[in-house]
Amino acid sequence: MKLPLHWLHEYVNPGLDAFQLAERLTMTGTAVDHVLTHGVSALDNFVVGRVLTREQHPDADRLSVCTVAIGEGDVAQIVCGAPNVGAGQTVAVASPGAVMPDGTRLKRAKLRGVVSEGMILAEDEVAIGTDHNGIMVLEDDLVPGTPLIEVLPIATDVLELEITQNRPDCLGVYGVAREVHAATGAELAPAPWEADPGSSGEIEGVRIDVEAPDLNPRFTARRFEDVTIGPSPWWLKACLMAAGQRPINNVVDITNFVMLLTGQPLHAFDWDVVAGGHLVVRRAREGETMVTLDDVERTLDPEILIICDDEGPTSIAGVMGGQRSEVSEKTTTVLMEAATWNGPNIQRTSTRLGLRTEASGRFEKGLQPEQAIDGQAVATKLMLELTGARLVPGTVDVGGPGPEPARIVLRQEKTERLLGTPVPEDETRRILTALGFGVDDAVRVPYWRRDDVTREVDLIEEVARIWGLEKIPSTLPSRRGATGRLTREQKLRRRAGDALVGAGVSEALGWSFQSPEVARRLRLDGVLADPVRLRNPLSDEQAVMRTTLLGSLLDSLRHNRARGLEDVRLFEEGAVYLNRAPEREPTPAEQRGTRLPDERNHLGALLTGRLRPPSWRDESPPAADYFAAKGVLETVLAAIRVDFAVERTSEPFLHPGRAARVLVAGADAGWLGELHPAVAAEWDLGRVAGFELDLEVVLPAARVDPLYEDLTSFPSIRQDLAFWVPAEIPAAKLVDTVRSAGGALLRDAEVFDVYAAEGRISLALRLEFRADDRTLTDEDVRGRREKIVAEVAKLGGELRG
Repeated sequence: MKLPLHWLHEYVNPGLDAFQLAERLTMTGTAVDHVLTHGVSALDNFVVGRVLTREQHPDADRLSVCTVAIGEGDVAQIVCGAPNVGAGQTVAVASPGAVMPDGTRLKRAKLRGVVSEGMILAEDEVAIGTDHNGIMVLEDDLVPGTPLIEVLPIATDVLELEITQNRPDCLGVYGVAREVHAATGAELAPAPWEADPGSSGEIEGVRIDVEAPDLNPRFTARRFEDVTIGPSPWWLKACLMAAGQRPINNVVDITNFVMLLTGQPLHAFDWDVVAGGHLVVRRAREGETMVTLDDVERTLDPEILIICDDEGPTSIAGVMGGQRSEVSEKTTTVLMEAATWNGPNIQRTSTRLGLRTEASGRFEKGLQPEQAIDGQAVATKLMLELTGARLVPGTVDVGGPGPEPARIVLRQEKTERLLGTPVPEDETRRILTALGFGVDDAVRVPYWRRDDVTREVDLIEEVARIWGLEKIPSTLPSRRGATGRLTREQKLRRRAGDALVGAGVSEALGWSFQSPEVARRLRLDGVLADPVRLRNPLSDEQAVMRTTLLGSLLDSLRHNRARGLEDVRLFEEGAVYLNRAPEREPTPAEQRGTRLPDERNHLGALLTGRLRPPSWRDESPPAADYFAAKGVLETVLAAIRVDFAVERTSEPFLHPGRAARVLVAGADAGWLGELHPAVAAEWDLGRVAGFELDLEVVLPAARVDPLYEDLTSFPSIRQDLAFWVPAEIPAAKLVDTVRSAGGALLRDAEVFDVYAAEGRISLALRLEFRADDRTLTDEDVRGRREKIVAEVAKLGGELRG
């Protein structure tokens, strides 16, 4: 919702600038997304002027050359193209230096050879309307040189609010004004609906039937005759424009203005074209059609509530009116409707038709029946003032006015116990009163908060957020003898995450839902290509449950790369959902026949770009590849003390020859490698390396508590051996053979050099021998070394040199 501050200040002015007010509102629960500027700037260059003379431009039929008084003794020559400009008019003028709504700075110019020292303005040129057919003509009694901002709201700050589902009262300017009043103590003007010029009783010539009271708790209507359709005044247009609405005509503008002010949408019917002077609120019939105001024919069904006359549907209740009964230039009689609709039904209708409007967005959140008459009161005042209408006595009111206000007892001791600090009783009373609650022996909930405040704890929340959450000290809740600690799995998962962060990998959070297209883009097959499908997805892009973390991680990589981050390292821990029977005992629901997917916790990481930033010593750092990913994997598994092995594999989404399976305790625990270039290209990425682990396999093999051993009492013997082995023998197999042959005395073996020639590969290993009870001699090691050479020979290898 866009909230123009000049409109807010008509009801409350806290004396804060836009950013200070935004911070205060956000801290009290009304989130401000952005602070915007609407209209013009460099306001000193916008003034009231008076046209002294108007002459025809010598070289242009459609241009006039005017002399305009713009201050005491100050006259400017302005070339104007408006057809309605004339001598003696009081006008709005922009001088050179003025900044227009689109950011253009006005300059002194020549138009067809004649100097022009500014502009005489139309309403669209100061963003208070859309009319560009002629200039604005102001009141004659204005003095030339008067700052234009004192006459017209040509510039205002606008707060863009994010209103939560439980606060539809803040979808109106006055609702936010009430919040500002409570949060700052600034004086609040009376509600604009307090004085209602309307009356109760039946209306002659108007008949309303509500056949679906479950979906239409209240329907109100008033009839206006002798209505003159025309443009709205500039002040009303300015409010609508700053709030993001386009002015149309005075009657339609009144409905939009009232909706933005009170939060209650209204609809105006051209009563002369409503067949039979009769409206019926009912469910649509299967296949029934109507043309809405956006000139689209829509097919309806019985889940959709409509308003119809004796000839058929005239509007979709709570969403959009129909073309057949819309207000036009010929309208002279208006029936103004303000109703309350069932929020969930409006939401379903809006989704089903793909038609979301300002009205439906408000009704979805749940408006109260009392708000209908609030909207009628304000609309009635404006109809009488701006259209010259005559109000026909009476008000149709079906289903009103609403239930009695709820009464909730609020205890000071409960407030202190929940907040951890006492709030003065007089401050509690002030806050609740400012928010519109009645306070005596119990708290009376105002109708506009009926669905939100239902319990004592809700009142405590209201007090806390206005009093100031920053004032509440950090205290521990009452434990009552309870103790708590992390589970083994939680400890290990946190330790793994910390290790990744320590390795320079940032955590990402992705959706559990994804598009069915992800499996194709990842070239997946088997169970990973058969995801769990949602019965009622939010969108086609979130129609299935993910079977791997890879899709969401790639989305995050692309998001970062698209914003200029070349070197990205991300990890995610989360659930994946496999469309198969879980590998565990069935739950009671599953025993009753409800099959749940196999939900498994995974940990994945992806790296792209350079491994470290370039510097003067290293202008071209290495790029992320298989070995970089393996290094990160080793860091993670070392942190949780898991022994693992890798073996060559082939996966359709991995690069051939740069892919491996991760084995933990002999079981398949995930994959490691570089993504296939075709897969990376699906996300507009280059080389990407990473891994994904099934934590259900990894964590049971982890050692939470460290085991210590003596490393320094007896020295070790280190020797290097190099072997020629056939090219098809993996290095891991050679290392495993050496470790097995070395026995208990061989404490470590690692490859430190690789050399390839003539179809063979030379692998050099550094060996460390050590005993726990003595210092080893060459004789002790010789036998182990000879056995190692013999076992390697069985692989087809030989000692080099």
